[in-house]
Amino acid sequence: MKKEHVLHCQFSAWYPLFRSLTIKSVILPLPQNVKDYLLDDGTLVVSGREDPPARSQPDSDDEAEEIQWSDDENTATLTAPEFPEFTTKVQEAINSLGGSVFPKLNWSAPRDAYWIAMNSSLKCKTLSDIFLLFKSSDFITRDFTQPFIHCTDDSPDPCMEYELVLRKWCELIPGAEFRCFVKENKLIGISQRDYTQYYDHISKQKEEICRCIQDFFRKHIQYKFLDEDFVFDIYRDSRGKVWLIDFNPFGEVTDSLLFTWDELLSGTNLKGDFSEGEALEQDAPAFRCTNSEVTVQPSPYLSYRLPKDFVDLSTGEDAHKLIDFLKLKRSQQEDD
Repeated sequence: MKKEHVLHCQFSAWYPLFRSLTIKSVILPLPQNVKDYLLDDGTLVVSGREDPPARSQPDSDDEAEEIQWSDDENTATLTAPEFPEFTTKVQEAINSLGGSVFPKLNWSAPRDAYWIAMNSSLKCKTLSDIFLLFKSSDFITRDFTQPFIHCTDDSPDPCMEYELVLRKWCELIPGAEFRCFVKENKLIGISQRDYTQYYDHISKQKEEICRCIQDFFRKHIQYKFLDEDFVFDIYRDSRGKVWLIDFNPFGEVTDSLLFTWDELLSGTNLKGDFSEGEALEQDAPAFRCTNSEVTVQPSPYLSYRLPKDFVDLSTGEDAHKLIDFLKLKRSQQEDD
């Protein structure tokens, strides 16, 4: 995977080519001061909020005392920076898209931070909603700091112009989303997007779903994207219509879901697994879905709800932290 492949998958590179196939969106250049604010590791104070409602008079002496204590002159007051011009542009864009949007950067959406929102969703109505998700997301930080981390070429990193992408909010059913893998302009694999859940309709309709996606690929995507190797996500609605959702680089930076990247890169184990009676071509892509509730897995985003140290301890991924933890427990037992 080369850096140009990553650049071709940023939203503004492919959206003009496939606008009619995907969800209506607005792209706004991200000012440098907004980027600096999003990358600031200080206390999370969300900018872009409307003025808070006026506070009523305290109902009791205890409440008055509490207010007086919190206004102590030695207490530092944290204030978020304001971006009035950018805030106005964002709100105008949100209003033009129906009042609710799904936000992302050039490549990633803050899917790992949905839990921090008041509605436990990526549905945003104001800039403050977007900032809360972005400042809490490792995916967004990676877009800013390591967009070319898995690239194999040694050329200097391109100078990036970051953009805020606002997509019209649509209630998408997770069981209707699929990820498609293309190598040398050939569709080689299709995976259920939400592989942590079992969906009965996918198992029953997988041949029809596969045909539908193949037809969409041949008609609208094949030979039209900027690269020969790429990954694209689609949504198949209740009427059977396929919508393009996103493009991703063909490489480890993209989640391979129910495949492995060794399989996808080498082409092994990618034969279509349908019976001859299904009348699918011999070069049909491999189609993978969660086949029973026994294979249901926890969401990969759950680990982002915990401090990373806790996750490393529970999974054993950081041996040094585990050793330190055991030493601490032993020391506590000896003291007791």
